[in-house]
Amino acid sequence: MASVWIREAKAGDCGEILRLIRELAEFEKLSDQVKISEEALRADGFGENPFYHCLVAELPPAPGEQPRPCIVGYGLYYFIYSTWKGRNVYLEDIYVMPQYRGQGIGTKIIQKVAEVALDKGCSQFRLAVLDWNKKAMDLYKALGAQDLTAAEGWRAFRFEGEAMRTLAGR
Repeated sequence: MASVWIREAKAGDCGEILRLIRELAEFEKLSDQVKISEEALRADGFGENPFYHCLVAELPPAPGEQPRPCIVGYGLYYFIYSTWKGRNVYLEDIYVMPQYRGQGIGTKIIQKVAEVALDKGCSQFRLAVLDWNKKAMDLYKALGAQDLTAAEGWRAFRFEGEAMRTLAGR
């Protein structure tokens, strides 16, 4: 494998990030839930107060290939707060294209997010995974992550759409 670069995403990467988001949603069998646009990604991640941060995994072009590097994976994260532990980072998505898996790219993305977390004074690095994605769970455990569902019984919930509007009285 050629060396992979893990770098902060730039606004100009949003088209490629959206492509990878769609690939991830297809892999997770949730394609119908992707409603984000390239413009929203750009506005939300690259403005004065970004809602998220993103790393991209980039391969340099091989001799005779396209003149620019190829983005083959990403990790999208943001900061959250624990009333018990303080600053946390949450990795919303991590994705590596299938043909590039098994080469350590996902691990490099996770390591970079851990570096960011430590640099920002975070006490925890959190993420979620679908219960059928055993490969991902095995990787996270091998890297030292704790399964909170098994260890502490935490369950994830969310409000969206009509439930959120009803709750807000709108």
